[in-house]
Amino acid sequence: MIKIIAGEKGTGKTALLVDEINNVAADDNNVVCIERGNRLDQYLKYKVRLINMKEYPCSGYDQLLAFLGGICAKDYDLTHIYIDSIKKVSGSDSLEEFDGFLSKLDDFLKNSSIVVTIILSSDVNALPDSIKKFI
Repeated sequence: MIKIIAGEKGTGKTALLVDEINNVAADDNNVVCIERGNRLDQYLKYKVRLINMKEYPCSGYDQLLAFLGGICAKDYDLTHIYIDSIKKVSGSDSLEEFDGFLSKLDDFLKNSSIVVTIILSSDVNALPDSIKKFI
């Protein structure tokens, strides 16, 4: 399942994300949080595996999808993946590419119980319906 938390910059998306991650991690779930940089490390519970994408040679949505596949292959009991600032993590501002990524990710997760939550800095009203359906 895919969930998107979307909104303009400065609308509190990251605060919502941190609260949700910490609540989910408190219930003994296996949680991974992906970001570019390390701004969340002091806000998340120690159980959350934090991945700084600056440390990996990964760019673009296709490589990000492959990276997520590798994470899922390693952790058979993974329950939640959180991606903070998808545009920064992927290195792409293209909503068209993001739409294609969502379609492929949705297909990948069809037979899985993993929940992927993505933070998208964008005006919700400007998003196409194919992206809005995940909000």
